[in-house]
Amino acid sequence: MSVWDDFIRRLEQELAECRSDLELLESGRMQNRERRDGGAWVDTTQQELGPYARFIEAIKQGLREAGYVEGRNVAIEYRWADGQYDRLPQLATELVDRGVAVIILVGGGPTTAAAKAATATMPIVFNTGEDPVKTGAVAALNRPGGNATGVSLLTVAMEAKRLQLLHELVPTAAVVAIVVNPNNPQADQQLQELQAAARTLGVQVEAFKAGTPNEIDTAFANVVQRRAGALHMAGDAFFNTRREQFIVLSARHALPTVFSLREFPAAGGLMSYGPSLADAYRQQGIYAGRILKGEKPAEMPVQQAVKVELVINLQTAKTLGLSIPLPLLGRADEVIE
Repeated sequence: MSVWDDFIRRLEQELAECRSDLELLESGRMQNRERRDGGAWVDTTQQELGPYARFIEAIKQGLREAGYVEGRNVAIEYRWADGQYDRLPQLATELVDRGVAVIILVGGGPTTAAAKAATATMPIVFNTGEDPVKTGAVAALNRPGGNATGVSLLTVAMEAKRLQLLHELVPTAAVVAIVVNPNNPQADQQLQELQAAARTLGVQVEAFKAGTPNEIDTAFANVVQRRAGALHMAGDAFFNTRREQFIVLSARHALPTVFSLREFPAAGGLMSYGPSLADAYRQQGIYAGRILKGEKPAEMPVQQAVKVELVINLQTAKTLGLSIPLPLLGRADEVIE
């Protein structure tokens, strides 16, 4: 067995173990709930949160900093769309009907749009990779003027930087493939940003679309057929739920891939550049706490993500036969060995 085959085997085994753990958590989900507040289902165990636990804990940390502790002076209800954008309107309506005090959103622009469509009065705290003024989420960054405020991650604006870093790492790649989710309202803007960056870098890029697990498999098959030398995964909430699939396929086809979140290289991907979601969620928790104390979203400026991370997995780079340029390695916020 080659070193490369052994790497893929170990990677698939580790991810399968993680998946098995999550399936066990899922099987115990209903046993770890109790009915409260007129029959609404409220989660009563941290294990229920599965892969979202780290981020929800960051929101709770922000709430604690604002003086609110779950189970003591605040109750939290959870709704998951699992990257399925068509479920968002129903979930937003459920929360509005429940009469919650504030809605905290994760997942970017689509979740914000769904919540804004469901209510014009209930306070909303979002995070989004788009410009919230351009999308109509707020009237202005410094004075939102409506029922929503939150954190701007600027992930769309970071697409160009990710491509630049990938080109720096794999300068010999004649073609760089881009995978976007056509169901994401940001997809066209992402492609525009990347195509403009490609022209500046003198890089040839080709776009491939994937909005379902099967389409991800098809996209990779087409990328390989096109003999792309590297892959750029555009930031997307659905893609984040398919982390295992992206990492395994990138490894199987020996494709150097750049991702938007550190969770990808932490699980075996090559490299990521993007905002710290944990830090952004903590900021959301703080804002939600301030709203619970009586502040108005209309008067709370949209916060900018202040922590951006470049993460490189050296083991994956070694397996791919890549030598990380020292200037790039020196700029990394985290190096996984």
